[in-house]
Amino acid sequence: MLEDLKKLLSRVLPDADLSAVTDDTRLKEDLEFDSMTMLLMSMELEDYYGFRFTEFVPFETVGDVCSYLESRI
Repeated sequence: MLEDLKKLLSRVLPDADLSAVTDDTRLKEDLEFDSMTMLLMSMELEDYYGFRFTEFVPFETVGDVCSYLESRI
């Protein structure tokens, strides 16, 4: 799941070095996510995995995103 997510993140953050991203990587603090980046990631996730977010999910880390995806797919 982590490797798939890193591929999606590379679309959202094309200039970022994602080689050191782990489950503990923080979206805001480590990857410098803002609200627009969070929206773009959400859209990529929806397109890739074929679902729609129906509520706000407070992702803080890459691991949070992976856990959420694992529960959805």
